[in-house]
Amino acid sequence: MTTTAVHPSVITTTVDLLWIEGQIERWLRFGRDAGDQIVDRRRRLVTFLPGAIFAFVRWASNDFGTAQSRIDILRAIKPGEAYSTVPFVAPGGDILLRIHGWPKVQRVFAAIDAIETLDIDPADAAPDYWRHVHNRLSVGETPRAYGRDRHAAWILRRAVQS
Repeated sequence: MTTTAVHPSVITTTVDLLWIEGQIERWLRFGRDAGDQIVDRRRRLVTFLPGAIFAFVRWASNDFGTAQSRIDILRAIKPGEAYSTVPFVAPGGDILLRIHGWPKVQRVFAAIDAIETLDIDPADAAPDYWRHVHNRLSVGETPRAYGRDRHAAWILRRAVQS
């Protein structure tokens, strides 16, 4: 069993990951975790500090093919903040993006890849951008690209808010 300790006074968000080849896959596409605990060879618990942004992918199949395909991009909550519950995420998180259906999930992956192409970690992208991607894909539109100018504006806004 492998564990990475987080100070007990810090409230964290925990994601329950599982991998049963060809049946159930719950994994992270991006995010900076604060620690993890291996439960067994298929399951692991990953923790995130308040404010961390991460992408959680869930996929499941049955005898007829893919039964579930979804991605949630969440922000780990701070103590006292309101949050939404999400399966396998405790206690839950601030939902920035919630998309289901493989074609739309692939489009989110493409948006993530485009940000990584700019040498920007998707966990550092503006939370508003993930809301934008969610809104555009939910109505069948193409999201605008995330650029260096938008990222620089987000970094300045975050610095002013601190």
